[in-house]
Amino acid sequence: MDRNFARALLLVLKSEGGWSDDPADPGGATMKGVTLANFRRYVKADATKADLRKIGDDQVATVYRRFYWDAVAGAELPDGVDYAVFDFAVNSGPGRAAKYLQSVAGAVQDGHIGPATLAAIAARPAGVAIDNLCDARLAFLKRLPTWPNFGRGWSARVQSVRSQALLLTMDPLPGKPTAGPTPSPQSVVASRAAPPATSLAKKPAAQTAEPLPERSATTPAAAKAGGIVAACLLVAYAAWHHIVAALQGIF
Repeated sequence: MDRNFARALLLVLKSEGGWSDDPADPGGATMKGVTLANFRRYVKADATKADLRKIGDDQVATVYRRFYWDAVAGAELPDGVDYAVFDFAVNSGPGRAAKYLQSVAGAVQDGHIGPATLAAIAARPAGVAIDNLCDARLAFLKRLPTWPNFGRGWSARVQSVRSQALLLTMDPLPGKPTAGPTPSPQSVVASRAAPPATSLAKKPAAQTAEPLPERSATTPAAAKAGGIVAACLLVAYAAWHHIVAALQGIF
């Protein structure tokens, strides 16, 4: 995916390192993985090795995007697969990387990643495609006559690409839809044992049990006052009754 370009570029640059002008390297002089030939093609036509050594970050990104990322349709490939093919292209050429991807996908190996190749690779699990591509890439590198010179570094690089690419399939950048990691048995049990934290907050008020009314703090005092008033009335009535009886006796 195109949103992965910056992330994939950072990973590639970690493998490419800085300045190199090893006579045994067929690529010749390179700076951050950019060859002098590609620097002249995309940045400065009459560049010298001294110019290449001073290449800026924006110039590095331009070369990598135009010559490698776009050449292997990185913006159209699934997460993780895009980085694995991109790094292969940087290390061994975009044409070869495209053909090896097509071999993994079961598509025609014409070196051009088009709709047919994209559909074929999308139909396969990304992790399987990454593993098969890295295996094929390592087998190719081992057949090169320069393997004795660079084999150890290439082997470590392919292993790093494999692990990082697989991580990208599980941890894409924000905003990219993904199926997500497979939940563990423990998390499934926990989710069944307790409702989500938001379930209670979203429950309509009509479904929530009404709380019991609070007992008023003045209730005992009111009851006591009422009892006193009733007792006073009874005493008054009794007194009035005796007075009436006494008056009847007189008269």
